[in-house]
Amino acid sequence: MTNRISRKTAAPLVEVFKQMIVEGGARATFNSRRIFTAWDEVSAAGPYTIKKFFRDGKLYITLSSSVICSQLRMQKDVLRDKINARIQSDELYIGEAPDGPVKELILK
Repeated sequence: MTNRISRKTAAPLVEVFKQMIVEGGARATFNSRRIFTAWDEVSAAGPYTIKKFFRDGKLYITLSSSVICSQLRMQKDVLRDKINARIQSDELYIGEAPDGPVKELILK
């Protein structure tokens, strides 16, 4: 009996990482974290964000400041588009939606 390792074709590290996430069953959690990071980067309201929740294409954000919440409500469509653009350019995001994962942004 030999202890030889079979040779396989080389794969980019990003692809191996994606496969590991999918096979490990952590895809939804990992994608949600990527969306939350995109929210923090795009909105610049990370320090004022109390809760973040994502399900069925809806991103729920709870903010600690009513003033910031009202200002961001006026920019909901722009923020949603920027978040989707940020996610689509993220090579670690594992998703199928061609127009982006966030369909609706709900601010509280």
